[in-house]
Amino acid sequence: MGIDEPDIDPEQFLADVEMRVGTVRSAEEFPEARKDVYKLEVDFGEERRQSAAGLTDNYSRAELEGQQVVAVVNLGTVNIAGFESQCLVVGVDDADADVVHLQPERSVPDGTRVY
Repeated sequence: MGIDEPDIDPEQFLADVEMRVGTVRSAEEFPEARKDVYKLEVDFGEERRQSAAGLTDNYSRAELEGQQVVAVVNLGTVNIAGFESQCLVVGVDDADADVVHLQPERSVPDGTRVY
C-alpha cells in the first residue's frame, strides 16, 4: 500500500476544505437509513449541525455524546432517508474495517478550525 494520489497545492486545499472540531451533543438511532449510521447533532460553538455518521460498529450512543469530532463543514447538505446531513464527520477504518472517528488529542474550543 502506498500513497498514490498526486500532490495538490496546500494553500488551495486549506482554502477549499473547511474542517472544524465540534462536540457531539446527541446521537440517535437511524433505522430508516440503508447503512448502519447514527443521527448526530454536533456543536461547533456558534452553531450546531446534524450529520449521518457511520460510527455504530465501534461506538455506542452514550460513548459518542460529549466526544469531540473532526468534521468537514462546507460540503453542502446530503439528504439521507429524509434526514439532512449538514457536515461530514471524518474517520478512518481500524483493522476490522470499523470506523474510528478522528478527534483532537485534548479538548479544544468547539468550532476550532483544523489546518
